[in-house]
Amino acid sequence: MRRMANTVDRTRDLARILLALIRLFNGLAALLAPQLLSKRLGIDVEGSPAALYVWRMFGIRTVLIGADLLLQKGERRREALRVGIIVHASDTLAAYLAGRSGKMPRDAARTIVGISALNTVLALFANS
Repeated sequence: MRRMANTVDRTRDLARILLALIRLFNGLAALLAPQLLSKRLGIDVEGSPAALYVWRMFGIRTVLIGADLLLQKGERRREALRVGIIVHASDTLAAYLAGRSGKMPRDAARTIVGISALNTVLALFANS
């Protein structure tokens, strides 16, 4: 029984680390290369220059919560995991609604929905 508990704990920890790495990668991309990220997702920054600002806001938030998952311990880490569920679920819903309404290119919305949904699942699993 103890062996099974250790396996579950290690799997949860792996989900936490994977979620942190995804957050750090995406957050740094948004902070350091928002034009490139916009282009890859089909977002016209000439027509929507505020997109760069939004990417940077997303980027710093994402880097900080990713770092919390790697650097914090105890209750602070547990809180970062709990908040992550809400953050990623709301990101998923926002991207879905933006794509559905036509306010975001559908391919971009699908990509963001996919990444955010994966992050939501990882956060749920890491919290279980």
